[in-house]
Amino acid sequence: MDHRPQAWGRPRDDVYGAYDGSYMQQAHGPNQHTQSPIVTGTSVIAVKFSEGIVIAADNLASYGSLARFTNVKRLLPFAGSSIVGFGGDISDMQYLTRHLNDLEIEESYSTPSTAASAAPRLTAANLHRYLAKLFYARRNKFDPLWNHVLVGGLDEEGSPFLASADLRGTTYSAPSLATGFGSAIAIPILRKVVPDEEAAKKLSKEDAVAAIKECMKVLYYRDARSLDTYSIAVVTKDGIDLKEDEKLEQQSWAFADRIKGYGTQTV
Repeated sequence: MDHRPQAWGRPRDDVYGAYDGSYMQQAHGPNQHTQSPIVTGTSVIAVKFSEGIVIAADNLASYGSLARFTNVKRLLPFAGSSIVGFGGDISDMQYLTRHLNDLEIEESYSTPSTAASAAPRLTAANLHRYLAKLFYARRNKFDPLWNHVLVGGLDEEGSPFLASADLRGTTYSAPSLATGFGSAIAIPILRKVVPDEEAAKKLSKEDAVAAIKECMKVLYYRDARSLDTYSIAVVTKDGIDLKEDEKLEQQSWAFADRIKGYGTQTV
């Protein structure tokens, strides 16, 4: 009798003939899951205001429904003038992060270091177009980057810029944007603050930050894949103000015992 573990459960060769192990040949390779996101990030939310944009994303990366990694930063500054917020697959986010870091280094060396050219070559609008075409090219190869990104900063004229690109290369722009569950939960809140572009031009930085923080609190209560620690960035002509370990203020589950159906209650 063959007691080797690899033989457990196999039919006996002397009864059923030699076992066909051709499917295990190295030519077939191991199982690959590049088309199935495993570790993912949830919502990224952003809004325009009079001088720039505010963007935020929590620091959680979920392994399916397990809150596995609680210190994953999903906001990436670029060239000191733009920022990219990543939703979706974390491994593809890491690939894009390395790719954009290489691009930033290449741009910094190819840009003349004169006072007249102090402004970065790639604005947020340029960066968004680049990422959109990259997503679309990978989609056409049937090997998409499983992400939905928000790109914020300033355009060529120095005006606030905010736009989205997803794994299919679909793009759109609006005064307020969100990915993931935030599209259903945060956008209605932000649209009350900035219903259109004219309202965004009148919105102050303080009100924009307050609206984003309120959305992060609501998402923490309503989205099972969110966390109470998050990153938030403000992008203006003066640069990027990025804070990566913010905690929700005045958040508490004390209200839960007043919700019908929660825990043991006396009716």
